[in-house]
Amino acid sequence: MDEEKNKRPQRVAETSGFFQEISIEFLIHELKDPIAVIETGLRTVLEKQDRYGPLTAKQANTLMRSLRNTRKAWGILNNLLEIGRSEAGCLACRRFTPVNALYNALKDALETVTGPAPEVIGKYQIEAELIKLLNSHGIFVHIPPGTAAVEMFQDETKFRQIAGNLFKNALHHRRQRIDVRMDIHGDRLVLAVKDDGRGVEPEHHDLIFKRYTRLKECDLVERKGHGLGLAGSLILARSLGGDIQVTSRKGEGATFCLTLPLQLKEAG
Repeated sequence: MDEEKNKRPQRVAETSGFFQEISIEFLIHELKDPIAVIETGLRTVLEKQDRYGPLTAKQANTLMRSLRNTRKAWGILNNLLEIGRSEAGCLACRRFTPVNALYNALKDALETVTGPAPEVIGKYQIEAELIKLLNSHGIFVHIPPGTAAVEMFQDETKFRQIAGNLFKNALHHRRQRIDVRMDIHGDRLVLAVKDDGRGVEPEHHDLIFKRYTRLKECDLVERKGHGLGLAGSLILARSLGGDIQVTSRKGEGATFCLTLPLQLKEAG
């Protein structure tokens, strides 16, 4: 009888965790359709003004802002899906060039956080032009010669999500400048994202990667969000055989360093 009583809390916890996971998946599934309808409606009004009537500049700006936030909602749903897949051990690995994935993640983050229109961002396909755009927004990319040709065998979707979350975090907290450095150390890729924001003392570093953290002393997780971006990025990085470390002190900005194996041997 006592043994049965002792097992009961564990069963309750397991059942609670199971239903929490199912409810999140159900929520994501149910939100997809209405968000898709909203996005389609906004794009239709913006792109087919000959059919639905011309828009004033103020109306167009309002609709573009709504469209950007709709895409943010898509990003949140995709983040949650990828985190869930990572925790379940679901990976989709293939060969890709991390430098190209890096630039695409930067463009997505820039569009989401600072607001250049997608059609504006889409014009910057040549690397030299894209670098000028990034520099104009205070983002400076450092890639040593030879690194651009390197390929990796990893889950590209998850890699782009991690990189995008690190970029968006830096954009939120920087004062003026962000430095992004990608390099290859042996059989591992190293991506460092440095901002010049207010930073955080070392004793609070562990809190940065905890979900739902809201601590005033920790400026990096003080925002209105729930701290899911960085926490989710760490889950994704570790599912890919890597890790994320932070270096920061109050008043000295923060550097997030992602390391990943170029070849995910456990991908079978």
